[in-house]
Amino acid sequence: MLDELEFNTLTLDQHGDLAVLTLNRPQVFNALNGETLMELVDAVEAIAEEPEIAALIITGAGDKAFAAGADIRELSRIENVYGGREQALAGQNVMHEIASLPFPTIAAINGYALGGGLELALACDVRVAASSAKMGLPEVSLGIIPGYGGTQRLSRLIGPGRALDMILTGRQVDAQEALQMGLVNYVADITQHSALEKAREVAEQMTRNAPIALSLAKEAVRRGLSSSLEDGLEIEADLFGLLTSTQDFREGVTAFVEKRGAKFRGE
Repeated sequence: MLDELEFNTLTLDQHGDLAVLTLNRPQVFNALNGETLMELVDAVEAIAEEPEIAALIITGAGDKAFAAGADIRELSRIENVYGGREQALAGQNVMHEIASLPFPTIAAINGYALGGGLELALACDVRVAASSAKMGLPEVSLGIIPGYGGTQRLSRLIGPGRALDMILTGRQVDAQEALQMGLVNYVADITQHSALEKAREVAEQMTRNAPIALSLAKEAVRRGLSSSLEDGLEIEADLFGLLTSTQDFREGVTAFVEKRGAKFRGE
């Protein structure tokens, strides 16, 4: 069970088929230091190997921050170009591990998500923000640029114009502006839900669906983003055809014809 794993900067809990990974350095607004990055890789690999898991939520401890960026004290110790490149690649590797998971991933943004923290949220499939959340990529104010995938994922998500506005000004956006620009998918009404509670609802809605279809839907979108429309449509057709050979497909269409709920995952 994932609950049995121990980390210094994270907590990892399993609730049935849902894993909840919490950044647990609230005293420094859950900043991403080197230890946290390494533990994130270990945690994500453990989650990927757990056959019961159907979705992952990532959030931050406390109500102040999801993650307020990389650890600036560690960044200040970078001595040369090579050290800077290695730092960026280490962060990108973490985000790649998360983005490559075959099941839905949701960021529950419960406060500030800045710099590397926003890049962590961008690596997830869906983002749920608390109404009080603030998001931004302020790296240019430190003389650097987003290095954990922010220049690439943000521009693909909200378009280059909006992405460059956020990156070049370094400004923070609130939850409602983030929703309007497509940076987040949901804003949790604080009177009804926390970001984590809303993320759980979204995860449950997703995981009621066929697991292989969820995985290949992610693959179709991911591969299509780096392809032409024509090639992307070929990818979609290939994966669609593959899914029609699965037991999940048979169960899904049979349940629809029989006017009952589909029973996926051996339910």
